[in-house]
Amino acid sequence: MLLLFLLFLSLYSFFFIRQALPQGAELEIEVSGELRYALPLSTNKTVEVEGPLGRTVIEVKEGRARIKDSPCRNRICMHQGWIRSGAVVCLPNRVMIRVTGTAGRREMDAISG
Repeated sequence: MLLLFLLFLSLYSFFFIRQALPQGAELEIEVSGELRYALPLSTNKTVEVEGPLGRTVIEVKEGRARIKDSPCRNRICMHQGWIRSGAVVCLPNRVMIRVTGTAGRREMDAISG
């Protein structure tokens, strides 16, 4: 019974935390530490940026983003998949995509400020 209760509690907390955490509203694309694009996640768009190794293709679709194609050797950044929050970095080509902002634009409080 205890095992079932703990399993239920862990599944419930997974869904609760996912609902409680805000989703990002904007995608920032940086190349070599320089901001190249800032666009809303609500748009459906494909963006190409040039890094030191070549062209990186970033896809934004249905409120999420991913690195679709990259000239780097291992392509680890491509295997990270779609993100709705957080970041994906292609170190060899010096490209970073980062989801920022919140959908509701909440005011800062004493804890987060």
